[in-house]
Amino acid sequence: MGTCDMSLHFLCGAATTQSGLFASTSKLTAPLESHVKSRKKRSSVHLKYQIYARPPSNCLHVNKLPINACYYGTKLRNRSRQLKCQCQRVEGITGIKGEDNGNGSWLKEAATDNGQVQNEELHQSMNGNGNLISSDDKSLLSGSATPTSHKKKGSSVEDEAWRLLQESMVYYCGSPVGTIAAKDPTDGNVLNYDHVFIRDFIPSGIAFLLKGEYDIVRNFILHTLQLQSWEKTMDCHSPGQGLMPASFKVRTVPLDGDDSATEEVLDPDFGEAAIGRVAPVDSGLWWIILLRAYGKCSGDLSVQERIDVQTGIKMILRLCLADGFDMFPTLLVTDGSCMIDRRMGIHGHPLEIQALFYSALLCAREMLAHEDGSADQDLIRALNNRLLALSFHIREYYWVDMKKLNEVYRYKTEEYSYDAVNKFNIYPDQISPWLVEWMPDKGGYFIGNLQPAHMDFRFFSLGNLWSIVNSLATTHQSHAILDLIEAKWSDLVADMPLKICYPALEGQEWRIITGSDPKNT
Repeated sequence: MGTCDMSLHFLCGAATTQSGLFASTSKLTAPLESHVKSRKKRSSVHLKYQIYARPPSNCLHVNKLPINACYYGTKLRNRSRQLKCQCQRVEGITGIKGEDNGNGSWLKEAATDNGQVQNEELHQSMNGNGNLISSDDKSLLSGSATPTSHKKKGSSVEDEAWRLLQESMVYYCGSPVGTIAAKDPTDGNVLNYDHVFIRDFIPSGIAFLLKGEYDIVRNFILHTLQLQSWEKTMDCHSPGQGLMPASFKVRTVPLDGDDSATEEVLDPDFGEAAIGRVAPVDSGLWWIILLRAYGKCSGDLSVQERIDVQTGIKMILRLCLADGFDMFPTLLVTDGSCMIDRRMGIHGHPLEIQALFYSALLCAREMLAHEDGSADQDLIRALNNRLLALSFHIREYYWVDMKKLNEVYRYKTEEYSYDAVNKFNIYPDQISPWLVEWMPDKGGYFIGNLQPAHMDFRFFSLGNLWSIVNSLATTHQSHAILDLIEAKWSDLVADMPLKICYPALEGQEWRIITGSDPKNT
């Protein structure tokens, strides 16, 4: 299975059963035996994993920790030296082999007497240490290859990329917990780019999953979960409970009452210190998507079945599904709270967040334990209702092609009725001249935003492509989006990677919409 196909299998929201590595091991309605308990709010400012001078001598494994648990280090021997955490590595899935783990067999091995692996159904197998190896390296298991040939041969570009990615890894108590947002040794103004951002780690996490390095993704999921219930305020105001941080940083601080000893703490940022002071809307959505991707790729469903993880999922859902002033099933978003933390004129209901929202709802529905409580049943009911309303809303009102463009040109305005055709009171005069010339006869896409009397006709790449991945777009719309990218390849790709959005803003329009932010140039 190619890398692209592998990515789609464990990222998309559909729960189809496959016979390969990414076979679905749970059904949408499969009950889990975990029981969700209410979590207590923390009142401390930082999450401190302190090193206590008392037993136990070794750290507790993260997968056995209660929600407010701390790590414990070894007894202090030399208080004058800086303390180094003696934590064991988080218990990973490297020991999982071919047996059934209680959730369905996710990887099967059939070994013959001479040690060769005879498994034609899978394109990858496990070596003695539990690491994934390609089918081309199966000769290693039979002893017919030399140890030096075990090293994977890749292009120099790929090797350099992996080297840079590994150099950007952040460690906490000796275990990797993520990668920093940017690593530029020539830039002296670091700001918060040395933080581990939730959204920025997603492509890194997917790369690690495809590489078979699951521990860093598992650590990231569990540590960010423990930061979720933090008390955060700005100007005496606290946002909704369940908010995931935009980023976090591992800091070394002196122990209370002893300046000669230090400890590592996780310092989260919910937007109170970020550039622009914006809280992230997409962090929790990405976290749910990565959690399901981890389970689908590794086969380790014990993480998503944990009580604290189940509670974290429900807290995010309740925050996103809470009733407000909005009449639409889409998620209301302020500008700068997603994508790049910069103003891009996408306040309101940007496509990117709606596609992530739809994908997160699908993933959560598959992973949630169906409890008997009325609150949980109400949550499941609200989730299913929102999925139906959201998919209809996006497919019907966000879609534009040559046929829809002609309909907008003929819209009647100021329609007051339940059966109005122009429901959002769109004036045809707002259609930009570039759109008429740019729209191909074959193809279409989801517009970037839709609000009363306003349609943002810009093409946003992430929202459109993610709508294909999670099946928010219909089959016809998915083909049309790809047809448009092919027809407008020179504008969207050209000699550089795929544009974030098209067309780019220029001149006075750029200054007004982005606030003259040079980072958006």
